[in-house]
Amino acid sequence: MSIQFRNNVHCHGDGPITLMFVHGYGCDQQMWRFIYPSFLGRYRVVLMDLTGSGGSDLSAYDRDKYSTLYGHAEDVLDVIDLYAKAPVVFIGHSVSAMIGMLASIMSPEKFTAQIMVGPSPCYINDGDYVGGFNAEDIDGLLQLMEIDYDSWIKRMAPVIMGAPRQPVLQEELLTRFAKNDPEITRHFARVTFTADHRAEVEKSTVPALILQCSDDMIAPREVGDYLHQHLANSQLAVIDNVGHCPHMSSPSASSDLIEDYLLHLGV
Repeated sequence: MSIQFRNNVHCHGDGPITLMFVHGYGCDQQMWRFIYPSFLGRYRVVLMDLTGSGGSDLSAYDRDKYSTLYGHAEDVLDVIDLYAKAPVVFIGHSVSAMIGMLASIMSPEKFTAQIMVGPSPCYINDGDYVGGFNAEDIDGLLQLMEIDYDSWIKRMAPVIMGAPRQPVLQEELLTRFAKNDPEITRHFARVTFTADHRAEVEKSTVPALILQCSDDMIAPREVGDYLHQHLANSQLAVIDNVGHCPHMSSPSASSDLIEDYLLHLGV
């Protein structure tokens, strides 16, 4: 099986530096369409779908391999080896921010920097740590997925997208969720929302930009502060945005912050 087919890899541009964009839970590479074209003049852009998502090869979704985020991190490294001009600037949304972080720990020499859009190392509150959800909340969401997937979609899509003044974006996310394979989506949800990678954060030495939304029910502001405090060589920028997908609902602000960070890096 080719990696291009497995992860639906698409490459654009031919600059000396590669920007690699990877989508969040339940989505696909089309979620970056408002952002990546502005970088094509100076960079090579690599887009991929996580195995089991979007246009990837669904038959390649191995529940054992993808029982943790490390399976997806291995895929990211495979794509870098074949399609990128390493070291890359990795731009990951939500769960893929953590996938990219794990990949950077495994092979730091392949990364110039990581840009984390709405990241969270752990979604569950734990003592003084604020992840945004109680354990009972996560259990309830996962149980609802098992019992009534359609109801879960209708409940969660507006929460994840936010953007109350852009209902078309909420509808788009709902449609994308509805097209996913329910069994894979349920499995990936459990892996995503029960993961705890706080212990790995301090192992990541690759410079990082954390893009945090001002009003995000999935990854609240406290999560961004936590990552900034524990992630070496990190910067934190807050986007004035309601929701978890600023690259969709506030693309200009997101692009500007990414551009400023790339200039800061000198790439």
